[in-house]
Amino acid sequence: MASKTVAAKDIITLHGSAAIVSEFFCYAANIIFYNRAVYPEESFVKVKKYGLPMLLIEDESVKSFMSNLTSQISEWLEAGKLQRVVLVIMSKATGEVLERWNFRIETDNEVVEKGV
Repeated sequence: MASKTVAAKDIITLHGSAAIVSEFFCYAANIIFYNRAVYPEESFVKVKKYGLPMLLIEDESVKSFMSNLTSQISEWLEAGKLQRVVLVIMSKATGEVLERWNFRIETDNEVVEKGV
């Protein structure tokens, strides 16, 4: 059985604290949702973060899901149990994968062991 390898250019590598990495993933996902028109443009609100305008979805169910997801990501990061997060955009009608975003996580094992 052949396996498909992912080229290094197709991977986004994240560095930073668990809180920063999980927050970055949330913003990245929102930007992808906006740019790929996963949700209507009017579903987003512009906020300023890191001195930059960011678009965040206002739909409460999506916000709740993203909040739960980023909390889980932080927990796994702090425990050193996360190596990759993959965001997949699929067609609701056909189930076909339209896009796949790979976020590679590099964990500093010394930091995890010390609980910093």
